[in-house]
Amino acid sequence: MSTSSTPSRRSLLVGGAATIAAFALSPNPAAHATARRAPSQLSGIRLRPYAADPARVRTWALDTWHSLDAMTVKATGLPADNIPESLAPEDRSGYTSPTNIGGYMWSTIVARELGFLSRGDATARLIRTLKTLYRMEHHEPSGMYYNWYDEATGDAIRSWPTTGAVVHPFVSSVDNGWLGAALMVVSQADRAAAVWARRVFERMRWDAFYNPGDEPGHPAVRPGGLIHGGFFPFDHDRPGGVYRGTHIGGEDVWLTTHHYDTAVSETRITSYLGIITGQIPPRQYFAMWRTFPATCDWSWHEMQPVGVNRTYYGIEVYEGAYTYRGMRIVPGWGGSMFEELMPDVFVPEATWAPSSWGRNHPLHVRAQREHGLIDADYGYWGFSPSSDPFANYREYGVDALGLNPDGYFSDRERTNYDVGFGECRPATNPNPDYGDGVVTPHAAFLAMMHEPDEAFTNLANLQADFDSYGAGGFFDAIAVGSGTVARRYLSLDQAMIMGAVGNVLANNVIRRYFSTPAVEQVLRPVIGIEEFGASPV
Repeated sequence: MSTSSTPSRRSLLVGGAATIAAFALSPNPAAHATARRAPSQLSGIRLRPYAADPARVRTWALDTWHSLDAMTVKATGLPADNIPESLAPEDRSGYTSPTNIGGYMWSTIVARELGFLSRGDATARLIRTLKTLYRMEHHEPSGMYYNWYDEATGDAIRSWPTTGAVVHPFVSSVDNGWLGAALMVVSQADRAAAVWARRVFERMRWDAFYNPGDEPGHPAVRPGGLIHGGFFPFDHDRPGGVYRGTHIGGEDVWLTTHHYDTAVSETRITSYLGIITGQIPPRQYFAMWRTFPATCDWSWHEMQPVGVNRTYYGIEVYEGAYTYRGMRIVPGWGGSMFEELMPDVFVPEATWAPSSWGRNHPLHVRAQREHGLIDADYGYWGFSPSSDPFANYREYGVDALGLNPDGYFSDRERTNYDVGFGECRPATNPNPDYGDGVVTPHAAFLAMMHEPDEAFTNLANLQADFDSYGAGGFFDAIAVGSGTVARRYLSLDQAMIMGAVGNVLANNVIRRYFSTPAVEQVLRPVIGIEEFGASPV
């Protein structure tokens, strides 16, 4: 994500339905507080991790799978977007998305590998989902899917289930990216389901989202080209900036004027898919910012970066990094674990790109951990977009790890960390006092791929110290100061847990099925040549 014109993660997930995003998750009357010790009593303990217990992690995964199973309609094989702690079929959200459908499919593979499902049951589930997906309404020229469907029928949603508000179909590049990633996993992981997975995947055109920047009538973008947020396939009174055109021929669509232009973002999965299929050139990967420039005319972003310029595929890249707690880290837009590590569930980025992601992933995890345990003194850590314990949905993160000056904040109070911008902009809050920190279990599960013992300790403490766990696993978020819990399960966040645990306990199962030798031959030479500015100071 990038400039102020770029929608938030949730509004991107709802695509053009940003005007109804507030209704996507109902208020959470079930959230309540539980007593706990003060952070100052906990921080010293939390700095000493104990060894991860695979049996306990497996139990967490089994319960997480239970929530995904409860969200899924047996007749269609489609999961709901979310469900409350009741896990009752009548309490399903009434809508789903391509990301949710993809998450259910890769979670099914993990459930099979961990022994929660037989091979036959997993295959039957995958084929049921894929047959529904194959017949669902979509944008036929690109093979891409709209953002919202009824999980009970597979029908595209034209009016929001709870309010009746009009929903204009929107085709999101990142939403389809996660569906495409899941289809690649299934095509390698299950021989019978692979036939259907390939039928869907092979009609998907990733270049439909690619703006090379040299086409008349299309907005100029950075050299190398960028990925659009998506497009509206039909004419209507569209919210936000759009323009009419197409990158793949045929009838025009209404493309977003915003593009994804930061590398530390979940959206790089779409770039990967385009490069893997040969539909997007490798140089596009280097068109994205690592940080914005360090010059005073860019002093609006979070802090002044340090770095040098390097050239890859003819593209000059400013290899900037932010400085936080003795580390230099390439930031995301908001500073969330989701942005940093979700693509890493599928691509062994640290191995394939040791001088870039191999540096940044461990440093980002360490920074999140130290923010929660030391800097903010919450006693717990792991910050990512999630259900809001106090409302509907909110983007949480570590402000210092995000380019956005308004932050994804780590606490309820939106405490702003501001160290200024060198001599260009004075600091206003370099040593903030943080409030009620909101931690998200799925962030710690993602971190388990890099710090297994520390992540396990954090999750075990969250389970022990709060009423944060139900029949479907960890609830989506915990405000650790007040003990307020968002007693809800989101299929996307549960699927991230399943993917990360599958990699940790089942020999990198998701990475193995996605990052095949053929994928490695195409993608590794691209991402592997880069050297980030990330390092311990």
